[in-house]
Amino acid sequence: MSTEQASRPALYLSIPHPCSYLPDRTASTLFVDPHFPVNTELYADLNRRGFRRSGDLVYRPHCSDCTACIPVRIPVTEFQPNRTQRRTWRKNADIEVIQRPPVFNEHHFNLFRRYQATRHPTGGMNSPDPQRYVRFLTSTRIETRFCELRAHGELLGVAVVDILPDGLSAMYTFYEPEEKSRGLGVYSVLWQVEQARQHHLPWVYLGYWISKSPKMAYKSAYRPLEAYCEGWWRRFDPSVLQD
Repeated sequence: MSTEQASRPALYLSIPHPCSYLPDRTASTLFVDPHFPVNTELYADLNRRGFRRSGDLVYRPHCSDCTACIPVRIPVTEFQPNRTQRRTWRKNADIEVIQRPPVFNEHHFNLFRRYQATRHPTGGMNSPDPQRYVRFLTSTRIETRFCELRAHGELLGVAVVDILPDGLSAMYTFYEPEEKSRGLGVYSVLWQVEQARQHHLPWVYLGYWISKSPKMAYKSAYRPLEAYCEGWWRRFDPSVLQD
């Protein structure tokens, strides 16, 4: 085996399982050998090919009869916030963002649990186990930051962001459910776009857009948007795409 072949991780396909986003469908997942040392550079390459991570597990949907999960990203220099997004940015002018290392923090965990109990009460992450929380959000080899959203010292949200050579990857965001009117999820994306712009990074990766999933369809509000389809990234209009 050549050195180049040895440096490529093996890929495995899961057995079919219930889809996490579309309850009437069955899904299969393509995932990278969990024993392979995926560092930031390799993950960036995989991310450009439509993979995402959950903890150290790097995966991509690979369903035989469904293509609903579409990787999307924002081209930073071309992005123009719409009226609602501009209003959300102004509404949160009092927020200070503090970047923290990806380690367990009890205040973050308590906020995460409140968020899950309110927004995703039947989801798999609605668990009191701190270790499960850490395994989900952190990675041992990928550069990650926990970005605190604070107003007047009060913790309102946390954006978990992977820092890649070609952009920022929005891994997960959770926030105070009682602050719904602030639009903290929107603000988190806008802040990441601004951070990428300041650091001359061309992309903000948003993960999978799924038109029929309320939890994932919101990403179409960020324009322009690019999608990874049939092996390459292209500009697309989510309103005319059929899954």
